[in-house]
Amino acid sequence: MTAQGEHATSTTTADVPRRNWAGNVRYAARAFHRPTSVDELRRLVAGSSRIRAVGSGHSFNRFGDTDGDLVTLAGLPPVVDLDRDRGQVTVSGAMRYGDLARHLHTQGYALANLASLPHISVAGAVATATHGSGQTHGNLASAVAGLELVTADGDVLRVDRDADAFAGMVVGLGALGLVTRVTLDVVPTFELRQFVRLDLDREALDEALGSAYSVSVFTDFRSPRLREVWRKQVADQPPPPADWLGTTAADAPRHPVLGMPPENCTPQLGEPGPWHERLPHFKLGFTPSSGDELQSEYHLPRTAAADALAALDDVAHLIAPVLLVSELRTVAADELWLSPNHQRDSFVLHFTWVDDTAAVLPVVAEVEERLAPFAPRPHWGKVFVTDPAELAARYPRYADFAALLRHLDPTGTFRTELLDRYFPR
Repeated sequence: MTAQGEHATSTTTADVPRRNWAGNVRYAARAFHRPTSVDELRRLVAGSSRIRAVGSGHSFNRFGDTDGDLVTLAGLPPVVDLDRDRGQVTVSGAMRYGDLARHLHTQGYALANLASLPHISVAGAVATATHGSGQTHGNLASAVAGLELVTADGDVLRVDRDADAFAGMVVGLGALGLVTRVTLDVVPTFELRQFVRLDLDREALDEALGSAYSVSVFTDFRSPRLREVWRKQVADQPPPPADWLGTTAADAPRHPVLGMPPENCTPQLGEPGPWHERLPHFKLGFTPSSGDELQSEYHLPRTAAADALAALDDVAHLIAPVLLVSELRTVAADELWLSPNHQRDSFVLHFTWVDDTAAVLPVVAEVEERLAPFAPRPHWGKVFVTDPAELAARYPRYADFAALLRHLDPTGTFRTELLDRYFPR
């Protein structure tokens, strides 16, 4: 099958996604494209009035939807260029983190952190400030040292950390150009062990979150106690003691979503392994999370963890019936303009909802109302209903990004309906 429409290319588009991963968004594009070279991509962009790139589709809203042309960059020649002297790697924007991680590990290198699933593309994750956990680790975008992108006029723009407005371009929501290559900082490879602990008292949450290299806490809002703690610790550190923070050790592998197969998850029970096989919760070759779901997430000041959870107690009876699981994490501060972690260490409240938009959206509104005193910044790729003016007030460089957007895309080539709502022309 080939793309149809005014700007159709000769390349096959049979594997260009028509829906996002969750299935709640059906893309409205008039044509779908899979270019096989940067030159072909440049011609496509220059000849299109509206165009967006789709990565792995792990976004739950319509920031990436367009009524113009939709393009996947997965057909571009793969690139993995390791610069040992600089401690950096340059990769194709469409590359999945799981594939990159495997390659880096064989070369003796690693990324400082990974998201909970390795299936996501590098450019897509960076554009939305997707993250893992660990109070000394920034989100995935904070590791970006350089970008190559095709701009609205079809030119190739290369920028690095020395460039003006670089901090505004990294978390760019796909609105500044189509990112073809990303340069990331790397570190020497390392090993981790993953221990799952059960039934944490909420009073011990702060200590638990800071207790290992990467920590995630899972709860279902059906009890004031927190159901599971997933500790990903450096392999040569001793395991947590038997009575660690009043919890008990899981005696078998767990899945964050009750009823889902633990075989989908990375090894637990303290079995040592390479960083890329422990930092994600899910294995690359398996379905992450539950598959049929919606997601929301809010980044709050790190110091607000206890108060934020207490603020949700009054609506726990609304949350629980439409919730599959909630994950609590931490992310270190950065200077990226649209990063939810901009200039503040963050406590992160993540919600994996049932796949029922009508039932979930009213609860999302209730959650946002209770969290409003903490100036929550929603994850750009998930479901939220925050008022645009309120969201703008929570980002010190919001107006600067809006100006950068007008400068780099004056004709609105990469604009979408949702982008226009949050960044009016």
